[in-house]
Amino acid sequence: MLDVSIVGTAMYAPERVETAADLAPRIGRSERWIERRTGVLRRHISDEPMNVMAARVVREVLGDGPPPDLLVNASLTPLQLIPDSSVFILEELGLSGIASFSVHGTCLSFLLGLHTAASLVHSGAYKRVVVVSSEQGSVCRDFDQPESAALIGDGAGAAIIEPATRPGQGILGFAQQTFPDGAELTELRGCGTRHHPNDPATTDKDNLFQMQGPNVYKMALRRVPPIIGGLLEQAGLRPQDIDVVVPHQPSGPGMKAYEKLGFHPDQIVNIIDEYGNCIAASLPMALATADRAGRLRRGDLVMMLGTGAGLSIAGMILRW
Repeated sequence: MLDVSIVGTAMYAPERVETAADLAPRIGRSERWIERRTGVLRRHISDEPMNVMAARVVREVLGDGPPPDLLVNASLTPLQLIPDSSVFILEELGLSGIASFSVHGTCLSFLLGLHTAASLVHSGAYKRVVVVSSEQGSVCRDFDQPESAALIGDGAGAAIIEPATRPGQGILGFAQQTFPDGAELTELRGCGTRHHPNDPATTDKDNLFQMQGPNVYKMALRRVPPIIGGLLEQAGLRPQDIDVVVPHQPSGPGMKAYEKLGFHPDQIVNIIDEYGNCIAASLPMALATADRAGRLRRGDLVMMLGTGAGLSIAGMILRW
């Protein structure tokens, strides 16, 4: 067990909204097709870079409190490859001399960053850590791939982790597994050495998000249940013991699939219709939404879970 507490959450969605009706002509599909296939009615599109959105939510979650002694950037979409994007977030915040780094696990980045931060706080290395996910994935959409283009939205979310203040508070269990036979199902091939920008063989498509949605869904349905079932068993819990389930928001069908794990819809925080899939920011945005709504009470058992490219799967159980 990691004796830590999430003492604050925040989320940000850009003002510009793109509806299914707005998007339909660009992808050659009807508004009804988009809503039925993806479950996304609206998505928010940012005109600001990821470091600016990240700074917005970090300022909100810090409020009038002291600055963190560590900032963990847990995002997929970087501002640039070097230096690390956490540097630009600190610059936007006007902070200097504070430790920072990035944790990258695609859609699972926030969950992995949260576990990393909790481990560091539990060890005594840091006392106050901010984990922030900020995604401007809309710039990487391939409008020739209607389903994935209709899923992606922009946004940011953050949380503060500090030492626990009560006995029994903290992370009760964590599990993560990766299955590389799913590597080609979700890709952005460019920006690395395999498809270097200066290589004449690199195409425009290599720099856009590509996903085989139905195949990802099938693989996740097969792989997720034993991992999450094992996590519950490790903690001595059943699905009905969990007060709130805060998942990554993959798609409308993906949200329904969480019910196959034994969770009731009332347990699940579902924001896919309003924000779409905001990559790593989806989970902290859902967490902050639940927190704002008063759904997270001290002592509640909370499960966070999701999938990411790879295929990677992770879950965490904590006592709020």
